[in-house]
Amino acid sequence: MNIQKSFSTHVEGALYVVPTPIGNLEDITFRSLKVLKECSLIAAEDTRKTKQLLNHFQIKKPLISYHEHNKRERGEELIQQVRAGKQITLVSDAGMPAISDPGSDLIRSIIAENLPVIVLPGANAALCAIIGSGLPTNEFLFYGFLPRKKKDKEDELKRLQSTQATIIFYESPYRIKATLKMLLEQLGNRNIAVARELTKRYEEYIRGMTTDVLDELESREIKGEICLIVEGNQAAKEVKEEILWWSHLSVIEHIEHYLEEEMSNRDAIKQVAKERKLGRREVYQLFHNK
Repeated sequence: MNIQKSFSTHVEGALYVVPTPIGNLEDITFRSLKVLKECSLIAAEDTRKTKQLLNHFQIKKPLISYHEHNKRERGEELIQQVRAGKQITLVSDAGMPAISDPGSDLIRSIIAENLPVIVLPGANAALCAIIGSGLPTNEFLFYGFLPRKKKDKEDELKRLQSTQATIIFYESPYRIKATLKMLLEQLGNRNIAVARELTKRYEEYIRGMTTDVLDELESREIKGEICLIVEGNQAAKEVKEEILWWSHLSVIEHIEHYLEEEMSNRDAIKQVAKERKLGRREVYQLFHNK
């Protein structure tokens, strides 16, 4: 059990998770700038990139690197700093830390130590992309980057074939064409959107069926970071709705539905058992003991 009151007056040491612009520097919030100015130390994925951001806003703070290759030893050091009452800020190169980012490991470690983690809202490529895609947003799955190896990528796409939620991928401009071809093979021709250079001068959305988007991209060089938004499996959704038409009925009402269609007792019991994945004997006993 872990209960955190983020704005309690006695909170001293804490890890602040601060999102940074994904392209347009004007997207940073006043609160993010305030935390960056007031914190004790900034842990950055790439200190060189973060220093450019800090210089732009005339912020001078100690920087320390925290990335995939040093997260274990550097994580321990940062935990000690928070425990000592320091306010540490975690940033990534762009966007929300901990999304496809080693910052998630640090956050888990801080929480495990019963120390506070305070997350600020802000820029995030995945949410911008799915909203701008025009595809359903009521249910979505954020996947991030697919594996680079062909076999591993195929296996992951096969696993996602029946997913009914809209899927969000991150992808490199160097791999997007190959990924779309594999997407077509494994998931079929679906509505998709390729969102690139989000919030930057050359922001672009390419929306359409997989075949149409692939044809468009084949004819040109692709640049910039990419979000790939893929429609969920609509066929699976339709099948599920068809199978579960009887979900509001009791077993007896389910059987009686088929009896009203002039089906025999035996056939009605057999059909209900099949649809509900119950033993035929169990359904038979329920019907005859009603």
